[in-house]
Amino acid sequence: MQPTADFDAGRLARSLLRRSRQGALATLMTGSGDPYCSLVNIATHPDGSPILLISRLAVHTRNILDDSRVSLMLDERAEGDPLEGSRIMLMGRAEEAASDGDILRRRYLNAHPSAESFVEFQDFSFYLIRSSAIHLVAGFGRIVDLKPEQFLTDISDAGALLQAEQEAIEHINSDHRDTNSLYATKLLGAEAADWRCTGCDPDGLDLQAGGKTLRLDFPQRVTGPGELRKMLVQLADQARAKT
Repeated sequence: MQPTADFDAGRLARSLLRRSRQGALATLMTGSGDPYCSLVNIATHPDGSPILLISRLAVHTRNILDDSRVSLMLDERAEGDPLEGSRIMLMGRAEEAASDGDILRRRYLNAHPSAESFVEFQDFSFYLIRSSAIHLVAGFGRIVDLKPEQFLTDISDAGALLQAEQEAIEHINSDHRDTNSLYATKLLGAEAADWRCTGCDPDGLDLQAGGKTLRLDFPQRVTGPGELRKMLVQLADQARAKT
């Protein structure tokens, strides 16, 4: 089924990845190879890859250690019939973090602050899902298979931005909380709430208020803190112009 001309499948897939905080993780049972599905919390790496924090005591973790192939189902949690909302099924391999451990930790805890209480437990580890493909279902005429380069974010030139990310997030949340609300309500049409920034990357900004999440896409890529500052000022000006 081919998408309509005005449909940007990659952008929708990226948005679902960034906005999702829970998903259904499918693994293969050790020994039998039978499918096994479990509910997991997720965050995303700066490139959009899903991050898991899971215990070695869990069945899904034992399955991954035996066979790293997984799939992850994410949906936009639309009200009413859930089958009318957009969803993605991501396929790939789950790898225990051998590098980028600090990045995975801070991005996961930004999205799930309550995990701070058990993140140090010895049986818990961070895993990154290395995607091989996504199957996107977004309605009639909008069913598309995507390759990683079509939904992941290129961070090869964004080292300066990633290094400054946490400092930028803390500055935004401490000094510009009102601007977060402007982004959410005026640019994204959300209800007023205590919106806070949980992540930024070359393609956009992640916002969260309680269990609600938003994705603010940038009109142009940013790769450093100076560019980020200018972009956020530009977007804030656009939001204020709508008041």
